[in-house]
Amino acid sequence: MVQSTTSDEEYLFEGSVIISETDLKGLITFANRKFCEISGYSAQELVGQPHNLIRHSDMPRAAFKEMWNTIEHGEVWHGVVKNLRKDGRFYWVSTEIAPIKDDNGNTTGYIAARKPVGRKDIDETAAIYKKMLKNEREGV
Repeated sequence: MVQSTTSDEEYLFEGSVIISETDLKGLITFANRKFCEISGYSAQELVGQPHNLIRHSDMPRAAFKEMWNTIEHGEVWHGVVKNLRKDGRFYWVSTEIAPIKDDNGNTTGYIAARKPVGRKDIDETAAIYKKMLKNEREGV
């Protein structure tokens, strides 16, 4: 896989933030223009699809289990995520996901904001995820 350098990622973002919204099951209901540009998918291709469409195989299941546990309990989740582009390349982002609540306080979906992440955070997170994936494969 081809990896973008941090400066390339920052250029792609051009000061913008990737925004997406999902329903309670993780199906995309909104994708901003920057999300489309960076992922390589059109809004029409993204809306209605599960957000894990862009999940990179280097992402451990345990990371997403923690994320879902956090947001389903009404809390905001922060993490570094490696995403897969439509063309097979990938990009790393600092991600924040928060519940969307209605007037009665009921969660109706989730909103995610993502921005570029620095090389140090990428290297540290990649090492952690590599260990987590090894443990998952070995059933630890």
